[in-house]
Amino acid sequence: MPDKITLKAKTAVTHDTNHYVFSRPEGMTFEPGQAAEIAIQKDGWKDEGRPFTFTSMPSDDDLEFVIKTYPDHNGVTEQLATLEPGAELTIDGPFGAIKDHGPGVFLAAGAGITPFIPILKKRALDGNLEGSTLIFSNKTEKDIIMRGQWEAMQGLRTIFAVTDEKSDALHSGKIDKSFLEKEISDFDQMFYLCGPGGFVDAMRDALRDLGAKEGSIVTEDGW
Repeated sequence: MPDKITLKAKTAVTHDTNHYVFSRPEGMTFEPGQAAEIAIQKDGWKDEGRPFTFTSMPSDDDLEFVIKTYPDHNGVTEQLATLEPGAELTIDGPFGAIKDHGPGVFLAAGAGITPFIPILKKRALDGNLEGSTLIFSNKTEKDIIMRGQWEAMQGLRTIFAVTDEKSDALHSGKIDKSFLEKEISDFDQMFYLCGPGGFVDAMRDALRDLGAKEGSIVTEDGW
């Protein structure tokens, strides 16, 4: 049975991404990287639940989410962006296969960064970021979610790529097998993948070709 939650705050993260703070139902537990289904409680949207990843810590009093808006879809993310504090929603979860299995390479594209926000945040708080690399692909530089926070995390190596514009400071172009071979020296470690299906499939195939071991690749659908 879904629990009721109330929107407490909403702030912009990028031009099309917001940070949401909701009340936390009593007894709700989750692990960093897991998600829940959220549904807006207004006519026409109550049955339109969508999965979003928790970006708060399991120990936090409130629930937090970082959600990218897709206005061309005329869907739930666009509706969420119009909500004001006090709006009522329901939440059902947690679920999801992406969890922290140790340091490694985190490969994300666009909104696929969200499962890694709480995982890397907790590692930063615990002082356990050494040996971790974040490779984050976006269409343009202005699309990079939480760039400043990633760059400020001590021990985290960050590599940003943009696919739809030229950049002198960032990698221009898609992340592919040759890019991974150049940037990663050790394929005997954990790899975490999240993003659009095509991105995840391409990264998984490339990592396999480069020697990543079975069971060392963490995605929502497994190896």
